Amino acid sequence: MHMQLLHNDRVVVFDRTDFGLSNLSLPKGKCRNDPQEQVVKVDCTAHSLEYDVASNTFRPLFVQTDVWCSSGAVFSDGRLVQTGGFNDGDKTIRIFNPCPTCDWQELTDQALAARRWYATNHILPDGRQIIIGGRRQFNYEFYPKSGAKNLYTLPFLSQTNDPGAENNLYPFVFLNVDGNLFIFANNRAILFDYTTDKVVRTYPQIPGGDPRCYPSTGSAVLLPLRNLQAPSIEAEVVVCGGAPKGSYQEAIKGNFVEALNTCARIKITDPNPNWVMETMPAGRVMNDMIILPNGNILIINGAALGTAGWESGRDPALNPVIYKPDNKVGSRFELQNPTNIPRVYHSTAILLRDGRVLVGGSNPHIRYNFKKVLFPTELRLEAYSPSYLEAEFSNLRPRIVSPESQTKVMYGQKVVVRFQVTATLAQDLVSVTMLAPPFNTHSFSMNQRLLVLGPTKVSNLGKLTYEVEVTTPASSILAPPGFYLLFVVHQEIPSEGIWVQIL
Repeated sequence: MHMQLLHNDRVVVFDRTDFGLSNLSLPKGKCRNDPQEQVVKVDCTAHSLEYDVASNTFRPLFVQTDVWCSSGAVFSDGRLVQTGGFNDGDKTIRIFNPCPTCDWQELTDQALAARRWYATNHILPDGRQIIIGGRRQFNYEFYPKSGAKNLYTLPFLSQTNDPGAENNLYPFVFLNVDGNLFIFANNRAILFDYTTDKVVRTYPQIPGGDPRCYPSTGSAVLLPLRNLQAPSIEAEVVVCGGAPKGSYQEAIKGNFVEALNTCARIKITDPNPNWVMETMPAGRVMNDMIILPNGNILIINGAALGTAGWESGRDPALNPVIYKPDNKVGSRFELQNPTNIPRVYHSTAILLRDGRVLVGGSNPHIRYNFKKVLFPTELRLEAYSPSYLEAEFSNLRPRIVSPESQTKVMYGQKVVVRFQVTATLAQDLVSVTMLAPPFNTHSFSMNQRLLVLGPTKVSNLGKLTYEVEVTTPASSILAPPGFYLLFVVHQEIPSEGIWVQIL
């Protein structure tokens, strides 16, 4: 249900605690003994794990309160801060520190100001998290808390609430290049100044008026940020998929409505912005949108009929789609080869350092259910390999020689990246990108952000080795502090990433 890549190349995976017993035991002597638990009050099985990508191994982690439909983000020091959930977990703050033996810490001396179930987290330029919305929560708060007051009303969330299906849960939130937050819920968006608690802009309603947020679950990304040294930087958001209004109520009756086949794209920095509509190869609900190192967008997972919710989706969307934002309208979508594993409700997807996309999950049932159901609870992980990893492109693929992974950089710093390429280098088709790995759940990747550090002049050092000098983002508004994956991209073929920490 939830995944996050950390800077030690481990992936933290976790699921709700009230599905029943899992198939993975906790270390000897550890059990959840929870009198408030609604299913199993004494549970010695794990509902979270740490997955080591390189060795394809995992170890159980001990999460003590219910993390069902929670949210999270990674602090600048690399700790995963995870907030909210259900039942006894709805106000809980949990910390996971990446280390070989670390486990979840639940902060019993701290609590959220409001119940956070289906909320969205975003890292701010000062390193704090803002936590927005959730079921029946038309407000936001900060972690760590700043000042005496820590619960602020956000009327936009009540204005976008649909009493029948809500459709404003897990709102799409992005930090704009002016420091304000772009917040999209249901079919509308605002630009919000969280420092003054004021809406500074209201965007037009998305054409057609159909909802795009949970449970009419589409997905959204902030497109790659470019020209970072320019006086003004453009920012665009694209929202894809979802379900027509009323689909959730129809699915409850057994009528599964066709998912939306449109994407809506808007330049949020324009003085008079308007949505531009595009048509995907097919309709899709519960889709994930993953930014690849070369700036293209992978659309994966989901269904062609129905909505998010228990047993509410049909006709799995097995063919991933690549969206190329720099192509002309009408030639941006490329259909990919299908998977054979349905990934419907409660699926996840995250980019790995080697350029693959880790895909997991799918459980549209109130409990774990493996037999005599349309979509059994899915325990398999799979790695989706974009076409840039095909063998025919290996001679074009850069390999970063320096700096070393885990390098610390400052804002506005010039960084020399040395790399090797076997084929003749097309110097005008080289760029360096910096990507913030997101927290992924319910078709939205929180804090997902790609910055293009430039095409710039490339120096040939001989022996198939090159150097390129780039400048890191000038401020934490462009790139909040923390760990990023840095890639060299040559003719749309990315290297493996290295970890850099910007401070």
